[in-house]
Amino acid sequence: MSLTGLVSKVFRPRQKDLERHLNEGETLQREVLKRLTARATDTEYGRQHAFSDIHDYEQFVKRVPVNTYEELKGAIDRMRHGETDVLWPGRTKWYAKSSGTTNDKSKFIPVTSEGLQHIHYAGAFDTVALYLRNNPQSRLFDGRALILGGSHSPNYNLPGSLVGDLSAILIENMNPLANLVRVPKKQTALLADFEVKRDRIAREALNKNVTNLSGVPSWMLSVLDRVMELSGKEHLEEVWPNLEVFFHGGVAFTPYRQQYERLITSPRMHYMETYNASEGFFGLQSDPQDKSMLLMLDYDVFYEFIPLDSLKVEGVGLKENSSSGDGILPPPSTFNPQPVPLWGVEPGKNYAMLITTSCGLWRYKIGDTVRFTSVNPYKFVISGRTKSFINAFGEELIVDNAEQGLQYACQQTGAEVLEYTAAPVFMDEHGKCRHQWLIEFNRPPQDLSQFAQLLDQQLQTVNSDYEAKRYKNITLQPLEIIVARPGLFNDWLKQHGKLGGQHKVPRLSNERTHIEQLLKIN
Repeated sequence: MSLTGLVSKVFRPRQKDLERHLNEGETLQREVLKRLTARATDTEYGRQHAFSDIHDYEQFVKRVPVNTYEELKGAIDRMRHGETDVLWPGRTKWYAKSSGTTNDKSKFIPVTSEGLQHIHYAGAFDTVALYLRNNPQSRLFDGRALILGGSHSPNYNLPGSLVGDLSAILIENMNPLANLVRVPKKQTALLADFEVKRDRIAREALNKNVTNLSGVPSWMLSVLDRVMELSGKEHLEEVWPNLEVFFHGGVAFTPYRQQYERLITSPRMHYMETYNASEGFFGLQSDPQDKSMLLMLDYDVFYEFIPLDSLKVEGVGLKENSSSGDGILPPPSTFNPQPVPLWGVEPGKNYAMLITTSCGLWRYKIGDTVRFTSVNPYKFVISGRTKSFINAFGEELIVDNAEQGLQYACQQTGAEVLEYTAAPVFMDEHGKCRHQWLIEFNRPPQDLSQFAQLLDQQLQTVNSDYEAKRYKNITLQPLEIIVARPGLFNDWLKQHGKLGGQHKVPRLSNERTHIEQLLKIN
């Protein structure tokens, strides 16, 4: 029996246990909420909000407010300075420097011991469990895992306390046995200089028997390109003949799929999406034939959801600079949309997600939007971010629309998009308004105007609000595409200290800060 065959037995009890997700979603989530509030009863936050009197979801809603990072920032900073029992019992030593924000300011997300074990590592374990269930012939553990990570640095010079990319925190705390089946070595994985790290990772992995990849698609592609340069081969399976799966997350895979399929031509190659963020591990692609993900319901994460259609207020809309702190909600005094628990969601609707976790995040607005594809089991797709949208003229364009539009235009023209961002042009010298797209192509279309027209048509097909604003060019003119020079987006990330790790390019913005910075160096 192969090593994978032996190791697979470890995952079988969990594979059976995951069947509860099919029809016990509400029960699982109520159990999680009860566990979290009971554990934090004697914390400062728990005493302030009378956790000892919370016995059900309804009481939880009455006592605990919805929070943005700004509301919790003061408490988190005190925790970073060494205070104990603030948002979660004990002292928290690790803080994930969030790459989810598109601002220059970083968020520092607490990563507690419970959060590491019962959220992040639980998600990694279930990723393998579901993959092995779907691929019983796998030889996953008969080779090495190429895992990309970021870096970390001291936190306020407190002994043993560090801040950094979540991936670096996971690697730093990983079971030493895992290092026997992963590459690169820990010292290389935690290097801060991505350009140096990229080369070292490629050289260390080149002659290993790599069977699986884990990381953000954009940064993994950069490493794989270096592997191909060093090897002189045409396809990746010539370097690693036993490569079988890429576990990917962090950004949408759609813009990169064609490039991976051209690089890896083996029919045995699989792709499995994960929804892991600095704040937690939330979802897994449980069915290879279904692009939606299974919401993980029995970790230390309790979910709530704000219907996006309840955020549309006459004269307010989705404004970028509201006082609520998350970039989309109007001031609390004028509007207070009510979240619903998991058992209150409906398929087909877009929701902004709230989480309560064992990392001390209480009813926290994570900034992502999701759309459920089913509720038995609870499966969903990530539809965008609450700050990543364009609604300058009532068009309500979200990332999910953009990805569908680009995918269609690429399919029709044979083009490949590497990176992109888009923003509104509010009014030019002719009084015209439009969307401006800055796109770095891996393979440009032969006819850019045709590509733009196809993109525009598909956006109208998938978004009726956009279609209405484009009607007869009255409100919105046809979109404009500017071709970005090769490496532009990486150069921008490097300028802002965000090259590598889990950092990503902001896809859509309701104002022009990012696109103007990019255009300036294009």
